[in-house]
Amino acid sequence: MEKTQLIIPIEYNGDRTDSVLSRMLSITRSSAQHWLEQGRVTLSDGRVLSKSARVTAGQVLEITVPDPEPCEAVAQDIPLDIVYEDADLLVVNKPKGMVVHPAAGNPDGTLVNALLHHCPDSLSGINGVMRPGIVHRIDKDTSGLLIVAKNDRAHQGLAEQIKEHSFTRVYEAVIVGHLREQQGTVIAPIGRHPTNRKKMTVIDRNSKPAVTHYTVLEEFNGYSHVRLQLETGRTHQIRVHMAHLGHPVAGDTVYGGSKQPGELNGQCLHAKQIGFVHPITGKYLEFDSDLPTYFDEFLKKIRAR
Repeated sequence: MEKTQLIIPIEYNGDRTDSVLSRMLSITRSSAQHWLEQGRVTLSDGRVLSKSARVTAGQVLEITVPDPEPCEAVAQDIPLDIVYEDADLLVVNKPKGMVVHPAAGNPDGTLVNALLHHCPDSLSGINGVMRPGIVHRIDKDTSGLLIVAKNDRAHQGLAEQIKEHSFTRVYEAVIVGHLREQQGTVIAPIGRHPTNRKKMTVIDRNSKPAVTHYTVLEEFNGYSHVRLQLETGRTHQIRVHMAHLGHPVAGDTVYGGSKQPGELNGQCLHAKQIGFVHPITGKYLEFDSDLPTYFDEFLKKIRAR
């Protein structure tokens, strides 16, 4: 077992312990609750915290991270497009259509299944047995760059950068219609949809701040090719923010309605660039990926209209 400490920042003052652990360590809420129920999270004086306890800015939480349990996911020999790899982490270029981790309806064929085959003995265990190594995610139908942690120290260092919004995360997308300005910033809080729990929405209540910067790269008849940089990383952030502006991502039937281009199977959204400080060496790393074939082909078709 490994022990770690977290110092509660001012922005989390008064929040529930399980929520804070989930956000600061980039673990699931259920994993955080499980650790709390097991008494793995204490204050510096030894007092055990409950999942509903409220934290105070400046408090030091001492966490006993459990050893990774045997993973229930099965290793599968699925090809991976690995952009970078060392002893602590790897950067993968995920194809469109691949689910990141096993879940109901997607028990195998996921990125995790492929990772277990590629590096079976070196994936962080912080995010649970079904999500080994997974620090952050991108949607099934979003392609692009994703970082995977090989050990808990790397995972914690990367999670801290995500919490501080110090990652460089740049996407490209094709959106429906034309934006009023060629450059701009969307500042709109995102939370769970009040009636459809599978969706996110721009909402003031029970939400988190969300900021997306955009630049128009090219305009077509009915579409725009845009570059988007995340300042925050909320679930479905780009898709929700673009839909909020009235210009949903092309092919996004969840946030853009059913009338979407027949040439696309899922949204036209690619995680093109990622930059971060290596959590062990301290060196800044940045990677860029080419637009995938589906994206290029769609651009060619709408240019020709």
